[in-house]
Amino acid sequence: MLGVNKMNIDRLKELREDKDLLQKDIAKLLKVSQQQYAKYEMGINSIPLEKINILADYYQTSVDYLINRTNERKPYPKIKK
Repeated sequence: MLGVNKMNIDRLKELREDKDLLQKDIAKLLKVSQQQYAKYEMGINSIPLEKINILADYYQTSVDYLINRTNERKPYPKIKK
């Protein structure tokens, strides 16, 4: 399973709290338990890449922002198929 270990975990909490959401709300979105999501947010467990993509779309940001490769929150343009 591909995952991201070196994420800026503070960004996950910040983005969630900016939308006044609870961990259980994001856990439901990701189809994981609240306990599993809490481990992602605390940096205990790696977040699978497919879950990072879901979060980037949900928060309307880039994966690079979530994994701390940029401080630019604006998402990249989508590829037209």
